[in-house]
Amino acid sequence: MAKFLKNGRDAEQIAKQDQAVRNIVEATLADIEKHGDTAIRELSIKFDKWDRDDYQLSDKEIQDCMDQLTDKNLTDIEFAQTQVRNFAQAQRASITDIEVETMPGVILGHKNVPIQAAGCYVPGGKYPLLASAHMSVITAKVAGVSRIITCAPPYNGAPAPAIVAAQYMAGADEIYCLGGIQAIGAMAIGTETIAPVDMLVGPGNAFVAEAKRQLFGRVGIDLFAGPTETLIIADESVDAEICATDLLGQAEHGINTPAVLLTTSEKLARETMAEIERLLKILPTAEAAGQSWRDYGQVIVCESDEEMLIEANRLASEHVQVMTHDPDYFLENMVNYGALFLGQRTNVAYGDKVIGTNHTLPTNKAARYTGGLWVGKFLKTCTYQKVTTDEASAMIGEYCSRLCMLEGFVGHAEQANIRVRRFGGKNIPYGKAAE
Repeated sequence: MAKFLKNGRDAEQIAKQDQAVRNIVEATLADIEKHGDTAIRELSIKFDKWDRDDYQLSDKEIQDCMDQLTDKNLTDIEFAQTQVRNFAQAQRASITDIEVETMPGVILGHKNVPIQAAGCYVPGGKYPLLASAHMSVITAKVAGVSRIITCAPPYNGAPAPAIVAAQYMAGADEIYCLGGIQAIGAMAIGTETIAPVDMLVGPGNAFVAEAKRQLFGRVGIDLFAGPTETLIIADESVDAEICATDLLGQAEHGINTPAVLLTTSEKLARETMAEIERLLKILPTAEAAGQSWRDYGQVIVCESDEEMLIEANRLASEHVQVMTHDPDYFLENMVNYGALFLGQRTNVAYGDKVIGTNHTLPTNKAARYTGGLWVGKFLKTCTYQKVTTDEASAMIGEYCSRLCMLEGFVGHAEQANIRVRRFGGKNIPYGKAAE
């Protein structure tokens, strides 16, 4: 039976905090709906102390940001974007249109149609998370989205050069320096100067995530996302230093980032907890990472790999780092996760920044029903049908007529009956089922 050496905050505390966020977002989106650009400007001044007449960056401003980066910076961004593009292209190649003649004269098919406009949010108020530009813009480009706009908040009172460069290099068509709820609202609702999009993607803080949730249905979204989560599954084949490093490496995202150690070794569990305390004394981001660990960290000791599998599937974590004697056991058997990182040689930071898989992943146990952002999220699989012979239309029509009358849909039945009469030569009385 699983043994909890450490637990995080209780569900009631979290629920109260979530309700407060919902109320703020609802009122803010209503303000944007009513007042458009005026509301966007007021919100930007209030939350980001960022005031300008037009929040879209000019070509000159973009080039100025590019010029602030070194050649090495640009080469590194280009390397990461190449990895993301290569994997996205392989994913797109796996998605095919189909057309099949299911019976003589009946042709069914589907086409994978890109959405027309996507809004990509790139977080950057606390850390300039340029990697989110690669993950969203490049993936949308590979899918064939025709208009891609990006929003990222100002960083230290100006557009973040690295984020702007990443957005531009990834291929964004319009780049805005806007953050938070106002960015999400502007992209989804539209204003006098910003045309609305069809889909919102990208991670963000609790307010960004809640704004996307409330706007879902008006626009599509990639997924419902909360604070970053990490789960480490480990046994004595790995040491406490690497476990602690990987837990704190994700906990630094914010003050509410769940970081969980799941292990079959109580010795490793206790050593990792001690190592975390040691590292928190020297980690520059210890203030955020330490609060996340205190409030949301968990340490769970299990009796076997099989029990760890059960717990891991229950947790359905966003990132799952597997460092055991047999990582492939979890690859073959685990079903609820955002992304797996198998073995000591890889880690969540590789996936977050550079290796090529997408870092926009499900949280809050959404991994039970969805994967992360990928090319397929920007595609609509739309079906079509053709009936090419009179005989096929009449034959299908007779079945359709009877089934429609079984449901009481007389008008539906007549759609079938008129074709049975016209193409099959049978005289079916109006409002009656085919014999």
